[in-house]
Amino acid sequence: MGNDFEHAYARMMESAVMSSSQERKRRIVEHDQAEKLFLQNVWWPAVGSLEDLHPEFEVQDLKGMARFADYAYLPSLPFRLLIEIDGFGPHWRDVTRWRFADDLQRQNHLLIDGWYLLRFAYDDLAEKPRRCQQTLLMAIAKWGGITRGIAHNLDVYERALLHLMQQHWGEITPTAAAEKLAICKRRATIGLQSLVRRGVLNAIVSSKGRNMRYKMSSSNWNSSLIK
Repeated sequence: MGNDFEHAYARMMESAVMSSSQERKRRIVEHDQAEKLFLQNVWWPAVGSLEDLHPEFEVQDLKGMARFADYAYLPSLPFRLLIEIDGFGPHWRDVTRWRFADDLQRQNHLLIDGWYLLRFAYDDLAEKPRRCQQTLLMAIAKWGGITRGIAHNLDVYERALLHLMQQHWGEITPTAAAEKLAICKRRATIGLQSLVRRGVLNAIVSSKGRNMRYKMSSSNWNSSLIK
C-alpha cells in the first residue's frame, strides 16, 4: 500500500477541498484518524482505488437541512452509497436523547431519499479489517453497483466474485477469492464454477486437469457489462 495509498489519499483530499463549501472545507481539514483508517484498512485493500469516493460529503435531508457523511461513493451508475465510521467515545456514551433521536431521523431520511448506507465501528476497522472488507464488497455487489449488466439473478457470492474479477483484471484463483472475501475456498469454488456454467467465466485448466484459475469470458469483459 504505502506511497500509492498516500498519494491517492492526498489527491482525493485536495480535490475535495477545492470543490467544497466553507463548512465542508472545515470538516475536511478536521478529518480525523478514524476516517483515514477506514480507507487504509478497508477500502483500499478491498477496492484498490479511491476513485469516485468523496470525503465529508454534503447532502440535504427531507427538511432541506445540510447533513454530512464521512464518505460518499458515487461511481458512474444510478448507485449512491454513504459510509460512516462511529467511535464508541463521548459522542455515543454521553449522547443526549435529542441527539440520539436526530441521528436516527437523519439515517431514515437518507434511506428514504434513495441512499445506501454502511456504518462501521472504529474498533472493527482497527481489529477486524477483513470482516469490514467482506461487508463492503458484499454490500456493493448485492446492491447492484458492480454486475448489473451481466445477470439479475446472481447470488451475493457470485456478485462479489465478479467484483473481484474486475479488480484483478479479469482473472483470479479460488484461493485468492476466498482470502479476499473471507470465505472458505469451497464456497469460492462453488461460486466460480456456477459463473462458468452461466457462461460468464472461463476455467483455465492445468496440465493435470485441475481448475487452477478463472477468467472473465471475452464476451463479458467490457465496461458496458461490468458496471
